[in-house]
Amino acid sequence: MVAEDSVLLREGLVGLLGRFGHEVVSAVGDAQALVAAVEEHAPDIVVTDVRMPPGFQDEGLHAAVRLRGKRPTLPVLVLSQYVQRTYAAELLDSGDGSGVGYLLKDRVGQVEEFVAALHKVADGGTVVDPEVVRQLLRRRRDPLEQLTPREREVLALIAEGKSNGAIAKELVVSEAAIGKHIGNILAKLDLPPTDQTHRRVLAVLTYLRA
Repeated sequence: MVAEDSVLLREGLVGLLGRFGHEVVSAVGDAQALVAAVEEHAPDIVVTDVRMPPGFQDEGLHAAVRLRGKRPTLPVLVLSQYVQRTYAAELLDSGDGSGVGYLLKDRVGQVEEFVAALHKVADGGTVVDPEVVRQLLRRRRDPLEQLTPREREVLALIAEGKSNGAIAKELVVSEAAIGKHIGNILAKLDLPPTDQTHRRVLAVLTYLRA
């Protein structure tokens, strides 16, 4: 089955897979429909984008991780323009690490390359774009390396449980400046807004683990 919010790309994938002899049992445009379709059709493999409605953040990838949590042997091939590092790592670590793939749309040079990757993942193999590997390794090496000294200082004060106002007073800056620093910290730590997680807590956990 295919999960892709772009109608043209979704239909293009359906047609492409049909040309190579594959039956697409469902083609959907959002993460909620992805989960429902997998439960209904029990497909042999899922091809999904990362950013999907309603938030266009990481809904597709998050849904794939949840599905693999329920069915660890479900083959999943992510096809996206972006590397969402948090859930990408979770997906690649899910189950026993087999039957997963993560390809970047702009780096797929030939149709045959994509189809070969699809077959490999469906058969239990793992296919990961080298750029995805590079970004994941960089994140695991030191998730705080992209932060400026001031941003690290702000994060350390957040870890002490201080509010934005208290941090601003201690650093003798405005609360607006602290809010901007926190926004930069969350972006650099790859913590997009979601309804399921508290990003400030996740940032503190990342700081403590590092």
